[in-house]
Amino acid sequence: MLKKIQWRQQPILAAIFDMDGLMLDSERLALDCWREAARQLNVPLHEDALLGMVGMHVSRTRQWLHDQFGSDYPADEIRASCHEIYLDRTQNHPIPLRPGILELLDWLEDRHIPKAVATSTQRQIALHHLKQAALLPRFEFTVCGDEIAQPKPAPDIYHAAAQRLGVASAQCIVFEDSDFGVVAACAAGC
Repeated sequence: MLKKIQWRQQPILAAIFDMDGLMLDSERLALDCWREAARQLNVPLHEDALLGMVGMHVSRTRQWLHDQFGSDYPADEIRASCHEIYLDRTQNHPIPLRPGILELLDWLEDRHIPKAVATSTQRQIALHHLKQAALLPRFEFTVCGDEIAQPKPAPDIYHAAAQRLGVASAQCIVFEDSDFGVVAACAAGC
């Protein structure tokens, strides 16, 4: 449960965006890939377990799956299968944009507010998706999940983004769509 946030009157000098599910409609696709991997391996994967992984860093999914289904569950195999299915489905097809993202980026650019991406996704995959969606040039930089010590819900990724933007975390507005990301942004003081 999130604690009550005390809002401070600080100017917003920069914006930090999550990627999956927020800008790109990738979470629906990822859930379908998990389902397909479970089907191919003929192992259970109920909806509660799937939804619990939304926004979860890949490094935590193995333990999550073992917690849900037992230590003999083929977590490594299903993660590898899901990853291959996902890469295959996104290799030559841009992931659809979420409604309103282009208008929001336009609004921020009209006001000269710098923007960064802070995603749990690995750099190679994140850059591929952002390039295919024609979003990469609209951001100053990206901070990716394989470049930080502790994944969301730890604040590391938002501290790193604010530092690279050259502003205090409290002067950044964060756009997030997962509980893990919201907790991370709040912990960073954004």
